[in-house]
Amino acid sequence: MALQAKETKEYDALVVGHGPAGCSAALYLCRAGLRAAVIGKDGGALERAEKIENFYGLGEPLSGLALLETGRRQCAALGADLREDEVLALEWLETGGYKIELAEGGPAFTRAVLLATGRAKRAPRIEGISAFEGRGVSYCAVCDAFLYRGRQVAVLGGGAYAKHEMEALLPLAKRVTLLTDGAEPEFDPPPEVALRTERLLRLEGEEKLAGAQLENAPFEALDGLFVALGSASAGDLARKLGLRLRDGAIPVNEKQETDLPGLYAAGDCTGAFAQVAFAVAEGARAGMEMSAFLRKTP
Repeated sequence: MALQAKETKEYDALVVGHGPAGCSAALYLCRAGLRAAVIGKDGGALERAEKIENFYGLGEPLSGLALLETGRRQCAALGADLREDEVLALEWLETGGYKIELAEGGPAFTRAVLLATGRAKRAPRIEGISAFEGRGVSYCAVCDAFLYRGRQVAVLGGGAYAKHEMEALLPLAKRVTLLTDGAEPEFDPPPEVALRTERLLRLEGEEKLAGAQLENAPFEALDGLFVALGSASAGDLARKLGLRLRDGAIPVNEKQETDLPGLYAAGDCTGAFAQVAFAVAEGARAGMEMSAFLRKTP
């Protein structure tokens, strides 16, 4: 049965991302007799691929979307709990295992997690974003909100992920502004949050961020800007757990393990060669290693 909205459910393993890496891992988890859920929002670049013909076993070329749908049906047939949802946050529990916050359902609890949502997002093409990273620009409100207590901050984004980051900042910040960079937000911010829908032209400051210049609008003074465009990537979720990325990728060992127990990563988000065959291979390895981990973990 699929995970229903507002339902709390516990799994042996949870896979974030229902592309080739995620579904490949889920196949091995299910065949090991484990309860596995696969949660994803879209198929990324592969979903838009017109024709795939360099993958072993294809009798004729398939569109990326058709290949993804075939893999998902295969997972469901073996018993994986597939759900289209957005993962907003990932928390390691002191008692062991992980808690996952979802946009529509959950929370969900699991003993092992695989991050397989594709390559970590690059910084948006806005002047000053990269220059002020670590000096006013952050990608994790849960990690850094305390540093901005009593300060003026903004969240860049307009979707469920931006809403989650905004809610983490509200109890601590003096003022929170939602910057949508020209787009309409997908939710109505509360009255205490200022909404600015103008295009964001650039960030300004000297040693640290001083504020943002919006199009045809006064300068917006800011101490901090939290980037939350689109959905949380594998890199965003890894950052929330305190992991350091390497050139935008999640470092893993030969078993697809990260530095946290029970947390694995596979596919493009690890910096692997961006091909379906590589994603499937890393997903298979992760699924087998997660199964072994779960068998020896009470």
